[in-house]
This record gives sequence, structure tokens and C-alpha cells, in this order.
Amino acid sequence: MLLITSLLAFSAFVCALAVTPLARDVFKRAGLVDHPNGSRKTHSNPIPRVGGVSIVLSIGFSIAVTAGIGLWGPFFYNPSVQLLIRALPAIGIVFLVGLVDDACALKPWQKLLGQLIGAILAYAIGLRVMVVAGVPADNWLSLPLTIGWLLLCTNAFNLIDGIDGLSAGAGLFATLTILLSGVLDKDSALVLVTVPLAGALLGFLPYNFNPASVFLGDSGSLLLGFLLGCFGIIWRTKTATFFGMASPLLAMFVPILDVTLSVARRLIRGQPIFTADRRHLHHRLLDRGLTPRAVVLLLYAACAIGAVLSLLETLQHNRYGGLVVLLFCAGTWVGVQNLRYAEFRVAGHMLFGGTIQRLVHAELQLREYEEALDDCGSFEEWWLRLCDQCRKLGFASVELNLGGQILEETFAPTPVNCWSVIIPMLDGASFHLAIPPDAADTPSVIMPFVDLISRKVPQRLTQDSEFSLPVRK
Repeated sequence: MLLITSLLAFSAFVCALAVTPLARDVFKRAGLVDHPNGSRKTHSNPIPRVGGVSIVLSIGFSIAVTAGIGLWGPFFYNPSVQLLIRALPAIGIVFLVGLVDDACALKPWQKLLGQLIGAILAYAIGLRVMVVAGVPADNWLSLPLTIGWLLLCTNAFNLIDGIDGLSAGAGLFATLTILLSGVLDKDSALVLVTVPLAGALLGFLPYNFNPASVFLGDSGSLLLGFLLGCFGIIWRTKTATFFGMASPLLAMFVPILDVTLSVARRLIRGQPIFTADRRHLHHRLLDRGLTPRAVVLLLYAACAIGAVLSLLETLQHNRYGGLVVLLFCAGTWVGVQNLRYAEFRVAGHMLFGGTIQRLVHAELQLREYEEALDDCGSFEEWWLRLCDQCRKLGFASVELNLGGQILEETFAPTPVNCWSVIIPMLDGASFHLAIPPDAADTPSVIMPFVDLISRKVPQRLTQDSEFSLPVRK
């Protein structure tokens, strides 16, 4: 066992060291480079995207070397090893999707479709999340969980690949965490499948660390995320603990946190979730004044903390799993708060500061007002009810000018700094509102109420072509 793991790691490492600069030069001559754009991309010169090619060749070389001297015999028929062999077509699809994207820039939905095909194929060959919170998952639940997990991991490492060495380094930490877990659990298959990736990443990182001369590219980042998603399923497939996939989540929490925050931010803003922006974790840290190298080292430290917590959760066999997860959540919350995302501050204020309750209350009020106006028989009754609603909302006065005929009511003295809202209508008619700045719920009601008035007044005037002025008492 020691011989094959050592040879796998060494051969993948040496191959990556040798192949990466060669592939870099070939890709550079072919023009397959990532150009700087002055905003999201921090590099200053075109950089070749060769990571996926280097990793695939290095892993393939290490397996070929060890297979050539007959070291795979005792392990070849291990169920986990066989599972990954059957998953090779799915892994190949994801790699090819990334490679095509590196060459000719696929649309987001095309990339997602390729990843989805790969994830479904992986599920079909038996790579499945089978346990949720300690309870065996039925097929109807296992399918979306497996596909969701693989897509999450794949896109997490793709989205975080925006600064030199970050995605590859985070992938190396996650790979070593799964590898160490396999060693501690005496899971030879898990060790064997992760060792080549660890060696390949270790050999690739010297060229990818700041200042980078090569990038992972989509072929590398998508492949890395998909492989680690597969390894995470194999890692926990025999575990029926309550926390289930907590260990893989902790091992990969920096990329997964970034993709989760990105999706949440875009949903809050009403933007497409695949919209590119400059608000990822590394961008926020760069904006705080850190250098690219300092950002990467800081996030490496976060990856290391996640790795330690992941191994601790594994070693304690769920005795302190709750505490580990609690510490993780608390630390993550503190970290996100320090990044000062405006979207989450605003959303939190709306959720817990009463804004949503006030908006719901205002919407219900307006619907009640609309129903009350629709129930009126005569114009006089309609006008009096409208005036009553304006008084309840805290308005100072209301006036309906019908081209010479004026209906008006005053509810309170009009202050000097009073808001004046004029709603123009057909045939020279207009509706005037005087609104004190301290009127109750004015910010949440005024625009919807103005919309209500602009619809209901013309509707009522059309309905009552002849009307009498309200009787004043």
C-alpha cells in the first residue's frame, strides 16, 4: 500500500512539474489564453489556461506507471475504485465542457447543461448520496441531492478561480483532507483515488501561485470540483452519522461558501445567478487593501481551519459533531460580516427590522381600501370614503380638480415642509395630496396609494358621468 501510494503521488507530481510549462507554451502559441479586462481579472498579461490538461495528463501518467508494474492488482476490484472507473465517462464530459469553454467561451446555460449531463451519468453508474441526517435516502431524494452536490462542488471551484493559486490551493487542501481521512479510517480505496490528484495539484501550484504563469482554466476548475464532489460522496457513503455530508462541506467550505454567497447575493438583487461580478470573497478582500498573495494565503488559512474541523468531526465519530458544526457556522458568520456585503445587511434589516412586516401591512391596507372603494354605490359615498382613507394615512388635505369643479377636504394644518403630490388625469383633471413628512407609514404607502388613486379616480369618474358634490356638514 505504501509503495503504490508513494509512486502515485511522486509520478503525478513529477509529471505535473514537467508537463505544465510545456502545455503552457503550446497553449500560448495557440492563443488559448485568458486576457485581462481591468476589472474582475487581476493579472496584467495574457495567461494560458492549461490546468485541466496538466492535471488529466499527470493523473493518467501516475495510474499508467503503477498499473504497468502491476501494483493495482490487490485494489483493482475494490468497490470504490470500480465506482470511479465507471464514473470516468462522466468525469470526461465535465472536463471536455471546460476545455471547450476555454477554447471558445460557452454560454452559462451550455456549461451547466454539460455539468448536469455529467452529474446524471455519475448518479446512473451508482455514485449517490445515500444517507441524509443519518437516515437512508430514497431514490427520489437521492437523485436531486447527488446532482445538487456535484453541481455545487463543480461550480464552487470554478467561481473561486479568480485569483492566482486560489482554486488549485483550495482543491489541494480539500484533497489532502479527504486523503488523511482515508488514512485514519484505513480506507485504502479512498487513499488511492485521491493521491494522484494531490500529487498533480502539488506539481501544478508552483506555476499557478502568484504571480501565475498558467491558470487552471475552466477545464481544470470544473474537473477539480467534480472530482472532489465524487470523492466526497465516496468518503461519506459508508457513514450514517447524523451530520452526513458535513465533513466534505467543511473540507471544501471556502469555495462552497463563495458560490453560496454569490447565488444569494444575485437572488437578493434580482440578477441572473450566472451574472459575472466583482464581489466574490477574494475581490472583497482585495478591496480591503490586501495584496493578491495575502488574499490567497488568508483563504488558505481558512481552508486549513476547515480541514482541521472536518478531520475533527470525522475522528470524533459524531461525539462532538454538533459543536464542530456550531463553531464552523459561528466563524463563517463572523467572516461574512467582516466582508461587509451590503445585500445581506439590507436583507437582514428587512427581515428583522420590521420592514417586511410594514410592507405587508401596507399592501393589506391598500387592498382593503380598494375593496372599500369598489363597494361604494354613489359618487358621494365614494368620495367620503376616499377622504376617510386619506385622513387615516395621516395626509393633511386632499383635492380633486375636475377642470373647474373642485372637491377638497382638509384634515390637519398644512406644514411649510409638506410634500405635495399631484396626479394628472385626462381632460385636465388632477388629484392633489398634501402629505406631512411625519405621516404614518408614508414611505411604504405613498407610491402604491398614488398608483391606486391614478387607477380608481378615472374609473369612478367614467362610471359616474353626472354626480353631485358631497354634502358638507
